[in-house]
Amino acid sequence: MAAARLARAAPTAAGAALHAAGGRLPLPGGDTEIDWKAYMAQVEGVINGTYDYTQLQGDTGPLVYPAGFVYIFMGLYYATGRGTDIRMAQHIFAMLYLATLLLVFLIYHQTCKVPPFVFFFMCCASYRVHSIFVLRLFNDPVAMALLFLSINLLLARRWGWGCCCFSLAVSVKMSVLLFAPGLLFLLLVQFGFRGALPKLGICAVLQVLLGLPFLLENPIGYLSRSFDLGRQFLFRWTVNWRFLPEALFLHRAFHLALLAAHLTLLFLFALCRWHRTGESILSLLKDPSKRKVPPQPLTPNQIISTLFTSNFIGICFSRSLHYQFYVWYFHTLPYLLWAMPARWLTHLLRLLVLGLIELSWNTYPSTSCSSVALHICHAVILLQLWLGPQPFPKSIQHSKKAH
Repeated sequence: MAAARLARAAPTAAGAALHAAGGRLPLPGGDTEIDWKAYMAQVEGVINGTYDYTQLQGDTGPLVYPAGFVYIFMGLYYATGRGTDIRMAQHIFAMLYLATLLLVFLIYHQTCKVPPFVFFFMCCASYRVHSIFVLRLFNDPVAMALLFLSINLLLARRWGWGCCCFSLAVSVKMSVLLFAPGLLFLLLVQFGFRGALPKLGICAVLQVLLGLPFLLENPIGYLSRSFDLGRQFLFRWTVNWRFLPEALFLHRAFHLALLAAHLTLLFLFALCRWHRTGESILSLLKDPSKRKVPPQPLTPNQIISTLFTSNFIGICFSRSLHYQFYVWYFHTLPYLLWAMPARWLTHLLRLLVLGLIELSWNTYPSTSCSSVALHICHAVILLQLWLGPQPFPKSIQHSKKAH
């Protein structure tokens, strides 16, 4: 049955793979876009002088993305003949896909953790990701490209510019905030509370500047629409909770339980996996020079593992995952599986986990089996992240202190 469900999704998926491999892009048509026309209608409203977010609508509903989305897709609006040249938009997104791969490869190059054969699967095996980028023209790939640019800047120790690009990514889609707990932890480790404030200020000021025209018109409307933490998702689109009754999926208590589990696991990882100096975690608030164990420069693997794990925990406890959300963590999965492997997780088992995740995201519509399989794979990754080698080894910190 799973094979049959996958076969029903194969036409779109196979076409996406063809485009990624250099094949011909499809002719513009209703089957190649989902939200593109809505994006263009929302942007056109701004171009026509409407700055009240509550009045900006598209075919699929109101505008629910921050101001950075408006500016970027306004550029696409003009580059594609007021949104009518979908073929041009697809070519632009194909270049975005290649740029994203380049940024991801630059990140992985600094880790030296993932075997080369895994990158074949990252480039060629995901029909769903190819479709999200080149066919569906969602804003999620734009946000993730900016996020990976931000991580490259953080790895280059350009913390200010890295925070700036991170804020730009958030301004395209709020989902990038799943990386924020990890980024905050890294800033506190590197700079302490007072030293981290200017970097956090960059993020906040950029959000204000980008949203200023809309904030001046209707600040409550802008904030409630673009950063709506209580947004209700439709059950028919969920990938991860299909096995639940719809009433439970929509229940506020279920949402609060997921939030509590999310925050609890983040705290446990910060306390037991990321913070390994032997001091209280509150020591991170101190100036680094005043700590008992002076911090060492963060390694690439410490930066990447903290950010990727922070995002992955948020995805595991998301209220709903829609098909385009796959790009939120697809390019991080090889690192999460190979960089800190537990001994019991062989190469074959890791590939099996990747394959089951891909199958779950390619099953349309989602089923109880595909959703359960996705959660099992997520649980396996979480378990190996908890049991695997620590990115901040305690013994190293103590030996440096003794020295």
